[in-house]
Amino acid sequence: MTIHIGAKPGDIAETVLMPGDPLRAKWAAETFLDDAKLVNETRGMLGYTGTWNGNPVTIHGSGMGMPSLSIYANELIKDFGAKTLIRIGSTGGMSHDVGLRDVIIAMTASSVSTPSSGIFKELNFAPCADYSLLRAAADAAQAKGVTTHVGGIYSSDVFYDERPDLNAEMTRHGVLAVEMETAELYILAARYNCRALSVVTVSDHLLTHEALPSEDRERSFGDMVDIALHAAFPQD
Repeated sequence: MTIHIGAKPGDIAETVLMPGDPLRAKWAAETFLDDAKLVNETRGMLGYTGTWNGNPVTIHGSGMGMPSLSIYANELIKDFGAKTLIRIGSTGGMSHDVGLRDVIIAMTASSVSTPSSGIFKELNFAPCADYSLLRAAADAAQAKGVTTHVGGIYSSDVFYDERPDLNAEMTRHGVLAVEMETAELYILAARYNCRALSVVTVSDHLLTHEALPSEDRERSFGDMVDIALHAAFPQD
């Protein structure tokens, strides 16, 4: 048990999927896991552990933004022994090549700042995904026939952005989408010698101003969760 996670020793699997929304963690656990058990509800942040194809899996919310994710990822890794962490969540498209409901597998994550920025000082650290997870996720997406993009995304530390100039430059440089967590997740995985990946679904678009209605989002996110699970546990 930690300050933010009320789970007992052994309650958390080595493989953890991390949606931002705790209710999405509940939905994903009930939909994809066998014998899912609630192992944390401290501060309303829900975590469940069950099995997928016989493999132990925890699905635990991270909250919104890098500071919140950093708290949970740190405790999951340092106190509960998590070894593989995969973010599953929504993202905003920043490229004309990306459409609503497309899945993006984040190879890299740019940022203006992260909770870890103070450690690096003048260094611009380049957070990136674990290659074995990325390759397995891309293979799983191809096998499912899901429209998928692999490339760089942007992790913002603000939701209500007022930097159209910065967004334009990122679009010009091939950034696919924006969200709020991945850069810090990748940095923590590098720091603690863990594996990390972000598999996200486009729920809205900064260029076209399209957006999925809230009731459509969960129905569109199943492919993302399935890809993440196949990435963690590749099938022979």
